[in-house]
Amino acid sequence: MKIGILPEKPNTLQDLFGVKKPIIGMIHLLALPGAPHFKGGSLEPVLEFALRDVQALRDGGVDGLIVENAWDLPFSKDSDIGLETVAAMSALAGPIRQEAGLPVGINCLANGAIPGLAIAKASGAQFVRVNQWVNAYVANEGIIEGPAGKALRYRSFIKGDDIKIFADVHVKHGAHAIVADRTIQEQTRDAVFFDADVLIATGQRTGDMTEVSEIDGIRRGTTLPIIIGSGFRAEDAQALLRHADGAIVGSSIKQDGVWWNPVDQGRVRQLMDIVGELREETA
Repeated sequence: MKIGILPEKPNTLQDLFGVKKPIIGMIHLLALPGAPHFKGGSLEPVLEFALRDVQALRDGGVDGLIVENAWDLPFSKDSDIGLETVAAMSALAGPIRQEAGLPVGINCLANGAIPGLAIAKASGAQFVRVNQWVNAYVANEGIIEGPAGKALRYRSFIKGDDIKIFADVHVKHGAHAIVADRTIQEQTRDAVFFDADVLIATGQRTGDMTEVSEIDGIRRGTTLPIIIGSGFRAEDAQALLRHADGAIVGSSIKQDGVWWNPVDQGRVRQLMDIVGELREETA
């Protein structure tokens, strides 16, 4: 499908991960310098915690990772994300990518598209997740506006056109009253027109299951790959992946299913066994 003057895009998921229905595990970083929960000292404890999760995710069989400053609570708006956050995430994402040997993405909260691109360029990460790519919504941090125009110009400036954009269509943790008069299909077309590469369907909050209706609504507005961005669990994996092209997984593969706990490699393997069966069925 072509929209206006935009050419048909290649399948970014296939190009990056080389498998059907890729599963991308979350690396939830401990608090970084500048954040209220940062304990001081060096980044070594943060890296050690992250690398243990990397090993559990990699050995459990996931296909890629996203590095996120999940413990930088409360999150700053994109315009207030400091240089210290960009520097710390860049310093951490490089060793994480080298240890993983997998495609790695960056999610710099909240909605840090340009900081995320800078981190990806410095660390060799291949993609960024941007929670609000176009339009606007009311988030915990206030009104968040889509940064696509500035972000793509910045990506061009840093010669980072190979860094792909994974964009949420209906981001969690917010109210969408600003665009409530526009359908999910229309909002999907906006993200496509503003040059996203992969679209993300989510639930309302971290850990909330993504509804099939949300995935199907996005599907009606695009031919781009669609992945699940929240609430992906082993018990729902086969049903959801019959509608989506892949998934990001975080909370459900942590110890006790809690996002701030370490990754449970047994839970990862259980999930990937189920995904493997689906891949065989659809081969």
